[in-house]
Amino acid sequence: MDTSSSHGDKYRSFMYGEGEKNTVWRNGAPPNYDLVNKLFEEGRTQEWPIGSVEEKVQRLVKSWEMEMVNKVRVEDYKTLNPQKFTFSVNGRPSITIAEIRQMGGSYNAFLQTALPKELRYYDPAEETTKSSNDAFITTFPRGFALEILHVYAGPPEIVYKFRHWGYMEGPFKGRPPSGDLVENIGLAIFTVDEAMRIEKVEFFYDRGEFLSGFLRVSPSDGLNEGSAPSKCPFVNM
Repeated sequence: MDTSSSHGDKYRSFMYGEGEKNTVWRNGAPPNYDLVNKLFEEGRTQEWPIGSVEEKVQRLVKSWEMEMVNKVRVEDYKTLNPQKFTFSVNGRPSITIAEIRQMGGSYNAFLQTALPKELRYYDPAEETTKSSNDAFITTFPRGFALEILHVYAGPPEIVYKFRHWGYMEGPFKGRPPSGDLVENIGLAIFTVDEAMRIEKVEFFYDRGEFLSGFLRVSPSDGLNEGSAPSKCPFVNM
């Protein structure tokens, strides 16, 4: 595969080529991952050989996240079976693609919480697809990178440990940029069919520990003004 951003992506599938000629993209064209790919290559702790189970799982997860955020129509998804797909976080009830969209997209689905409203630093119930996208795009101008740390079991039930990271180089929910590393480490289980299409996703991670990475600077310290970039960081994983 051509690795240049105009013809392909080093780490993701289903972005270019004949199979995507009719794909409807959220921003009118496939996303550009050059910045987050650079962040990934500079910050990863593992470099998996091409063709290894870890590299295949990493590509599947990155491709799935890319489709979830950037492809408008479910019928354009290649990484999952939309008729069977379900998603859950930290043992919460499973939800469908339609329910993910109804709650405002993948950010809000991933950050679901049972905390009382007054204790929610980030409240997915109050966020739209646009507001959640804008919040994370602004705070992570270089994106939010993803690596697979370990694969414990292979298909059809893939169990893996993941790491997400980025640098808080923009404001987030009234907090000024700290420049600090914000990290999220957890476990996930992907159940796939014979064609390696995802049918079930289960994530397990510490939501509070992740969000605490944004709280290291007081809002009273002021905000650094600047224009927000145009790409989506969580898909940029």
